[in-house]
Parts: sequence; C-alpha cells; structure tokens
Amino acid sequence: MPVEVTWWGHATCTVEDSGVRVLTDPLFARRLAHLRRRRGALPPPGAAVADVVLVSHLHADHLHLPSLARLAPGTRALVPRGTARSVPGIARRLPHLRFTEVAPGDEIPVGDLVVRAVPALHDGRRLPVGPRHSPALGYVVSGEARTYFAGDTGLFDTMAAEVGDVDVALLPVGGWGPYLGHGHLDAGRAAEALARIAPRSAIPVHYGTYWPIGMDAVRPHEFHAPGQEFVRHAARLAPAVAVHRLLHGERVLPKVAR
Repeated sequence: MPVEVTWWGHATCTVEDSGVRVLTDPLFARRLAHLRRRRGALPPPGAAVADVVLVSHLHADHLHLPSLARLAPGTRALVPRGTARSVPGIARRLPHLRFTEVAPGDEIPVGDLVVRAVPALHDGRRLPVGPRHSPALGYVVSGEARTYFAGDTGLFDTMAAEVGDVDVALLPVGGWGPYLGHGHLDAGRAAEALARIAPRSAIPVHYGTYWPIGMDAVRPHEFHAPGQEFVRHAARLAPAVAVHRLLHGERVLPKVAR
C-alpha cells in the first residue's frame, strides 16, 4: 500500500501508512488569537479522522484544544511528557481522547506502525512564561515508509543521528510572523536540515497559512515565499531529494525506498 501525505496547512498533515491514519498538530481554526487563516479553506471534516494524533509541543498553534475536541472518541493522542501538568484540565476538557505522554526515545506501537519520539530544538512551554515541564518533540513514523514530522525545531548537531534513515521529511520552513527567532527553521535552514537528514522525499510545512491581523503589508514575502525558497535552496543543498510543495488540502504519494 503506498504511503500518502496530505497537507492541511500550518503544521497539520495526515500521513496514511499501513492502513493507519496519523494526524500531526491539528489546527482547524479560522482564527487563533491575533492570527487569521489567510490562505486555503478550512480543512473538511474528514481531516479530523485519525487513528493517532501527534502533538509536537504545547504552543497553542500546535496543541489547539478546540481542534482536538473535533476528533472522534477513542482517538489516541501522543503528547510531550508533562502535558497534564502544563495544561491543567486537558484530560477533563478532552475526555474522549486517549492521551499518552512521551519523551525522546519512546516508541509507541499504533496498529502496524511504530511511532518514535525524537528531540526538537524549540521552546516547549505552553505559554512564553509557562513552566518548563514539557519538551518539544519530533516524531518518526515507521511502517511501509519512515516519515519524519519535525514539529517546530531549529538545527541541532545531532539531528541526523536522532532522526535516522527516513523516506519522507515534513519540515517547517516558515512561521506566522515576519521574524523567526531561535528554535525555528526558515527556508534556508530547513534545506540545511534536509541535507543532513537526506530523506528520499520532503514536504515543506508551517508556512503560508496564518498571519497576524493587521500585518498584511509588513514583510508579506515572509508569508508567501518560504515554500518556493525552500525548493530553491533544497535543489542546491540536497539535489537528490524529491521536494513536493503542496497546496492546502493537496496530497502526494512521496518517493520511498523499495
């Protein structure tokens, strides 16, 4: 069965592998605080159908409680260790989900898949002033393919060793504002990460979806350009990798090892 990846916008993707639907960082909102969705229709109801949800870290655009509330009863959710302490009442507000807290190195079987949590270089707190209880994570999903979902991360020295050999990399290449700080990948740094990891296929995510209200005229290229810039940098730094720049709601059968 071929592996299929659908990008719904921001860091939200569906990975279908070995008959299992994996959903990453679900965000189905038209507006989140000062951010509004500027590109792409909201994902259809079918986007919320998943066997397991991977939450990379506790920022509200990645752990979004109203979006998680749309998931079917019994859906399993892998979240960073310490989530229950950092997000009080999450189990009470979302009693229909089966939460499992994980840390780097943990491996969780889900049907015919194995999901492995890997480190990420990013501030994992729920709020900018919240307690540092929870790590930011990436995940490697192994089945017919090995798919790396990076969440939010910067470059770090052991990235390639931690991720290992993968077929597909879902890499963040932008953000939701005109500047990216420490612990993020822009298009150029994402291409450097691609060269280090050396997957067979890559899909840029986390760009071109949400933008602060009132900032349409402030550095608009930071909203529109990261996907194409990533394609350009990747062609130079990792020419052997097949890069798929998707539209919102578009799906692809990425190249995997046979």
